[in-house]
Amino acid sequence: MTVNPSERFERDVVVVGGGGHVGLPLAIALADRGAQVAVYDVNPVAVAQVSSGQMPFRESGAAAMLRRVVAAGRLTAATDPAIVGTAEHVIVVVGTPVDEHLNPDQQAVPRALFGCADHLRDGQLLILRSTVYPGVTALVEKVVARLGKAIDVAFCPERIAEGKAMTELFDLPQIVSARRDEAYDRAAALFGLLTDRRVRMTPEEAELAKLFTNVWRYIKFATANQLYMIANDRGLDFERIRQGLMLDYPRAADMPGPGFAAGPCLFKDTMQLAAFNNNNFMLGHTAMTINEGMPLYLVDRLTRRFDLESMTVGILGMAFKGDSDDIRSSLAYKLKRVLTSKAAAVRCTDPYVTVDESLVPLDEVVESCDLLIIGAPHSEYAGLTTTKPVVDVWGLRGEGVQI
Repeated sequence: MTVNPSERFERDVVVVGGGGHVGLPLAIALADRGAQVAVYDVNPVAVAQVSSGQMPFRESGAAAMLRRVVAAGRLTAATDPAIVGTAEHVIVVVGTPVDEHLNPDQQAVPRALFGCADHLRDGQLLILRSTVYPGVTALVEKVVARLGKAIDVAFCPERIAEGKAMTELFDLPQIVSARRDEAYDRAAALFGLLTDRRVRMTPEEAELAKLFTNVWRYIKFATANQLYMIANDRGLDFERIRQGLMLDYPRAADMPGPGFAAGPCLFKDTMQLAAFNNNNFMLGHTAMTINEGMPLYLVDRLTRRFDLESMTVGILGMAFKGDSDDIRSSLAYKLKRVLTSKAAAVRCTDPYVTVDESLVPLDEVVESCDLLIIGAPHSEYAGLTTTKPVVDVWGLRGEGVQI
């Protein structure tokens, strides 16, 4: 299937905010399936990298595909908002952040649209892609109506996990929502380039479906972390218990292990859902206190076991998840802040993170530190050889998670 844009448009798709972890994999995937795609982003460094066929961040399988579509002339990037007017489909990947008081900013998406409103054109299909606060799709529809332009609106939430985008974009069903049948058909046809499995919802259903998905994961991680604390406080190895109860028992097969439940989405989206329900979400708030409390819990346990005041502590991995270079909302940095007030010194390392100049090589951390803590379960650390004590709440090294 191919996209057949009107003769008025020179491209099929422009991805607004397309230099990041959500927009760029989507742009690459669509271009690889034959669409003419542009990336619009205000970050000149990311735009320059994309234009030269270089990935600005780690994403398995994306680098070779990016080089291929750039060389074929199917993907370009620009910082000029005028490029928004060149494509039939405008995909916006600007999400809804929460402020320091955990209140969602419902105007974030409309503000992004106003920044390129002069370049929107009749006949375009505007697709919201990132997680939004419930009701934002309807708000965007009103904004578009006030512009006086004949533009359809759809909400098609992303469903990928970082590191798996270039497989999940093609393998997972795509949720497609729109108010009008014609808008739905256009959005479904576009995402039909990636998958033949689409799930139709109303915009309000799709907004909650996206939030429910992330909140469900966050609560599951909190449950595992709470169970870990219960076992650990009684001198028992939670991972040994977990593996035993999961063995050939399908009703427990999805129990995750303990660790830092962090990143740019799960905590934020749980707080969005809480705000949407008038802060009447005890389960979500409890999950937040458990997950956000994990660094504090670990340090508290370590102060009982070690004389931290006389020790140099090393944190291995500062990304928010394993084999990633993304440090957004990483709890490894919260762990670092807590340890800084408890230990003699703290040194950190990460093989992938390039934006933190304070990081030092792994061998220096291992050699200079008295105690090592795995902050992100990068695969490199699984086979690390050292005589120093290693705290591994993730169970990465197969030596248990008891502290």
